[in-house]
Amino acid sequence: MKIKFLGAAREVTGSKHLITTENGNKIILDCGMFQGKGLETDAMNRDLGFDPAEIDHIILTHAHIDHSGLIPYLYKQGFRGSVVCTSATRDLCSIMLADSGHIQENDACYFNKKQERKGLPPIEPIYTRMDAVRCMSLFIGVSYDRKFRIDDNIKVKFTHTGHMLGGGVANIEIKEGEKIHKLAYTGDIGRPVNRILITPKPFPQADILITESTYGDRLHEDHVDAEKELLSIINNTCVKKKGKLIIPSFSIGRTQDIVYTLNNFYNEEKLPRIDIYVDSPLAINATEIFRLHPECFNGDIIEVMENDPDPFGFNSLHYVKKADDSKKLNSMNEPMIIISASGMMEAGRVKHHLANNISDPANTVLAVGYCAPRTLGARLLNGEKDISIHGNRYYVKADIERIDSYSGHGDYKEMADFLSCQDPSKIKQSFLVHGEIQVQEKYKSYLEGRGFRNVSIPDHGDEYEF
Repeated sequence: MKIKFLGAAREVTGSKHLITTENGNKIILDCGMFQGKGLETDAMNRDLGFDPAEIDHIILTHAHIDHSGLIPYLYKQGFRGSVVCTSATRDLCSIMLADSGHIQENDACYFNKKQERKGLPPIEPIYTRMDAVRCMSLFIGVSYDRKFRIDDNIKVKFTHTGHMLGGGVANIEIKEGEKIHKLAYTGDIGRPVNRILITPKPFPQADILITESTYGDRLHEDHVDAEKELLSIINNTCVKKKGKLIIPSFSIGRTQDIVYTLNNFYNEEKLPRIDIYVDSPLAINATEIFRLHPECFNGDIIEVMENDPDPFGFNSLHYVKKADDSKKLNSMNEPMIIISASGMMEAGRVKHHLANNISDPANTVLAVGYCAPRTLGARLLNGEKDISIHGNRYYVKADIERIDSYSGHGDYKEMADFLSCQDPSKIKQSFLVHGEIQVQEKYKSYLEGRGFRNVSIPDHGDEYEF
């Protein structure tokens, strides 16, 4: 068996790892898009490093686009195998991939207008919305903790990671002759205490481990302290300064976390009398899918639902679907909270809200999730004052704040605690993916201090044989 690392290798997006068995089966672990590198990103996403028509199966840990976003592209290029994931992941992919296809089409249309003015040929989108719709016929949704036989030699079982709705460790058994490889691919690891999702669960002993390292050098603040900080930022921005609080947030996971926290503030009569807008059609559709999967919820939210049947809705909360209604928010001068995608501030409606509000000192932009290097979100958090949005320059006068507790990624101690269900002496090789190299090196040292040996940090294109 060979494992080749083709994405999220010494970087944080584009998760994609190719397994080739001795009898020629080819399996992709996740199939995500690279994000946050401008024009370079497009070329990276088109250059897969394998022939999609030769892939037999994709095993998908969760629905985030940096883990699932190239599946429609593989379909477009001839992939007709199966995509195996949890049922909640399948449901989320049905809306997220179609939304991604729509974005690819719009981006290509915008770029081609520039090409035409320069007398250059047009480009095709990486894939279309229809490619995303059609690829869903390949998805197989399976329940947690059920061993699923992909074929005579390959089995997979998903166990909870707590990272996002439907997220799971892919526990894979691959039989080669008399040998059985037990590989665990964690995907992204959630936090031990989650506002909505079930706590990450121990997973079966592996002899090969592939695990993430996004926050391998950072510790998060406590949930309770973070909620106090959020309430303080709301009061400072919307009550004291009478401004707008813009919260760029991933449509899936972080938006629901924020809405659930605000719902609790509302029930506890802590929330100021201001309007709150969730301005993301994808987030609205995702929230409906959340309601369909209570099997992923923890005991706290189920208890809340006994008295509050809708933890994602209250009187001052408004879900905005139409683009015209989104535009109206920018002409409204009263204090408000706007929650809008995307979390890294690279695309979506939030860029319009930033353009209209970033230069007003009464306003605040609050980051609540990870922002990859070179993204607009990362540049704002690093203190840049002169930024470009949609080709126009803006001077940053709004306050820029950050609350890490709402991140769906565990910190280095939380990730290592999650891995403590494994006996390090039984693991032949561990691989760190989905992280920046400087962070990974620190996390590797930390894991070695906790007994892990043979920890590797693969580079793009590196291949290992077992």
